Amino acid sequence: MSASAGGSATPTAGAPASTGAASSAPPAATATSTPTPTAGAASGSATVTGTVASNLNVPWGVALLPGGDLLVNSRDTGVIQRVVPGTGKRTVAGTVPGVVSTKSSEGETGLLGLALSPDFGSDRLIYVYFSTATDNRIAKLTYTPSASAGHQLGRLDVILKGIPRSIHHNGGRIAFGPDGMLYAGTGDAENTALPQDKSSLGGKILRMTADGKPAPGNPFGKSVVYTIGHRNVQGLAWDPSGNLWASELGDREADELNLIRAGRDYGWPATQGRTSRAGYTSPVAQFGTEEDSPSGIAWVDGSIWMAALKGERLWRIPLDGTTLVAAPQSKLVSAHGRLRTVLAYDGGLLVTTSNTDGRISPGSGDDKILKVKVG
Repeated sequence: MSASAGGSATPTAGAPASTGAASSAPPAATATSTPTPTAGAASGSATVTGTVASNLNVPWGVALLPGGDLLVNSRDTGVIQRVVPGTGKRTVAGTVPGVVSTKSSEGETGLLGLALSPDFGSDRLIYVYFSTATDNRIAKLTYTPSASAGHQLGRLDVILKGIPRSIHHNGGRIAFGPDGMLYAGTGDAENTALPQDKSSLGGKILRMTADGKPAPGNPFGKSVVYTIGHRNVQGLAWDPSGNLWASELGDREADELNLIRAGRDYGWPATQGRTSRAGYTSPVAQFGTEEDSPSGIAWVDGSIWMAALKGERLWRIPLDGTTLVAAPQSKLVSAHGRLRTVLAYDGGLLVTTSNTDGRISPGSGDDKILKVKVG
């Protein structure tokens, strides 16, 4: 996230319909036979009920292991740890090789997204999104827990490289969808020509197989590109109906929550926020950049919950299907500093702080993983 300097507009609804979606695009990764989940209530609550872990170094990716433990990575050190909720006990799983961080210049590169294979129980594979000195990459490696000391991570196998990198706007979120495909949100790497260039991996949402190949049915031929026109995507989540949602950082005008449909153009750099211009898809909700700068998102209890970095808050965005029920509500405002990653957990959420990332002075115990009760 690069610093944004504009006014802070009131969060508003956008029109999710597109006026120019690619006619050849396949439908979204949606389980159409699944009934629409119960609509979110117009208002709700979020209460921090405990701290799962503290004194973490720039936690970015978090994954829930079978049995309830967590894998958590550090953006700047490249280290992945296993965390036991309830006790806070941590075990180092290993260090991802080749990670390059630019924290010294308030940069955003390093070890970013983390995801488990859908078949983790049998293949023991984890996936990471990370920065090198020249690009961003997605790789897989085995994680085999062991009672003995030493590294538990296997050899790094890069499945996709050449994602543009810069000090800022590297995207970084990865997640497996209900279709079994791996999705990735990328940034424009501070080059506004890239999001509209279908031959570039920058400023996109990507969809690929577990081996990094273009997923069947992708809208732009033999390409991993799924949607275009993004500035910096840092949040991906699916609702129970299989709809894909993404958070996106804007530039001094509007941050966005977008409903993702294959082949569509989300407007950057020509537009941000709601638009009536032909060919571009508007967000479902938009936010002032001073009170937002979104990162991770999760669907729980009829709402998308979205972490805000600069805004230092957690947004509750209630939905009825793909329509806003009410204006988004901000929770935990300035109570825990910058918030980065949101994970559905035990009927509520786990939320990570991001106060050691060089943007503000960290508080006692930072960074933390907070357990949040929602209602």
